[in-house]
Amino acid sequence: MTRLLVNGRDPCAFSRSTNFASLRRVLNSGPYTAIVRGADDTTGIALVEAYDRNAGNGAQLANISTRGVVERDENVLIGGFIVSSEGRGSRVLVRAIGPSTKPQVPDALDNPELELFGRNGTAVGYNDNWKDSPRRSEIENSGVAPTNDAESAVLLDVTPAPYTAIVRGVNDTTGVALVEVYNFD
Repeated sequence: MTRLLVNGRDPCAFSRSTNFASLRRVLNSGPYTAIVRGADDTTGIALVEAYDRNAGNGAQLANISTRGVVERDENVLIGGFIVSSEGRGSRVLVRAIGPSTKPQVPDALDNPELELFGRNGTAVGYNDNWKDSPRRSEIENSGVAPTNDAESAVLLDVTPAPYTAIVRGVNDTTGVALVEVYNFD
């Protein structure tokens, strides 16, 4: 088994001495959902991470997403992902979804905008209204194009590196949104 270390420590070890919770499982292929709740109904910011501890097995993460509240200023929705395609690039589609989640999500963000940053905070993509994308036809043919014109999507060919997706409301609007990353490698 490949041993993954974060800052020299097993990421599952954090829960042994702090307020971190962790779960280590071998998962079969299929969709999974992680739900985070504050102990005793507390609120705050949480981080959910998924690690492939056995990268040589040929399995790949196809999609990862999170839902959260988008507010103003620094209180935005942030999703991070790392492309580690063993030296080669990967094609990813990043989406910011809001209005198409109504009525299931009553406080959905009406008009999300999406910014993508690569290593060292370098801007690598931006979109507000996915149909305005220069790669619109490729997004339409991806099978996962947003269903509402006000939603955002960026299709990128990326190199192995960490990336950050930031979702804001156009004109400082607020609401609940999804940030999603699809891997087409």
